[in-house]
Amino acid sequence: MTTLVKVPEYKNTQKTKDRIISIIIGFFALAWLFPIAWTIWSSLRPYNDVIANGVFSVPKTLNFENYYNAIRLMKLPMYLTNSFLITFPAVVLTLGFGSLIAFVVSRYSFKFNVALLLFFTAGNLLPQQLVFIPLFKMYLWIGDLFGNRALLYDNILGVVLIHVAFQLGFATFVLSSYLKTIPKEISESAMVDGASVWVHYTQIILPLLRPPLASLAVLMTTWIYNDFFWALVLMKSDSKRPITSALARLQGEFVTDFNLLAAGAIVAALPTLLIFILLRKQFVSGLTLGSTKG
Repeated sequence: MTTLVKVPEYKNTQKTKDRIISIIIGFFALAWLFPIAWTIWSSLRPYNDVIANGVFSVPKTLNFENYYNAIRLMKLPMYLTNSFLITFPAVVLTLGFGSLIAFVVSRYSFKFNVALLLFFTAGNLLPQQLVFIPLFKMYLWIGDLFGNRALLYDNILGVVLIHVAFQLGFATFVLSSYLKTIPKEISESAMVDGASVWVHYTQIILPLLRPPLASLAVLMTTWIYNDFFWALVLMKSDSKRPITSALARLQGEFVTDFNLLAAGAIVAALPTLLIFILLRKQFVSGLTLGSTKG
């Protein structure tokens, strides 16, 4: 004789909640992926086919002609080089200064410890459009002071510095929060053994910061690489602007080929996608820090 095991009511309720949550997450995932899929789909369609049959029609042909034309019109090597010259130094300087500041405020106690951390974090809260005009005037004033108006304005260095200034607060906050989870006994042991401040930072703290540094590197590379605002307002020479400005070359004077523009957007996004693929393990491990014990 078999006996039926009654499933507790709370387990059935939990399964129902899990299904509802899964459906909601799936819906938002599809809503997030749809624009990407539509952009890829549009980039493979000839513009003449869209004009003749409509946007929602089934295309007769799919090819990579839009990608070829986009790469040719965007002057890809020049703009990619500009983006690299802006993004790489900005990310390295931000993570370097951020790790140093986080090391100081989390490992040493002094009077303005908390105030210093709040000062750097508050810089991230300022809207960029709010400080644009004062910053623009300051760049021109510094240039006039040294007899060279292009010292910071219309110069890649000026764009790099403004990215460092705006991203430094977030990097400092994340790194200092992570360092506070590491026992101070490690630092105290290093100081007892006679390690200098530089040795303490480079040989003990930096190796411990690899996961959050990798996560921040991916995030900041994406943010800085995709920036359009500062490159537009702080540079007047088109030849010095990053790849985000190159998309404007794909817009016609009277009619815009949106399929060509979609192909250009995908081409411009490929470098950040490649960086994420290369650093995905470090990125995920950095995001999950503190979620488990041991």
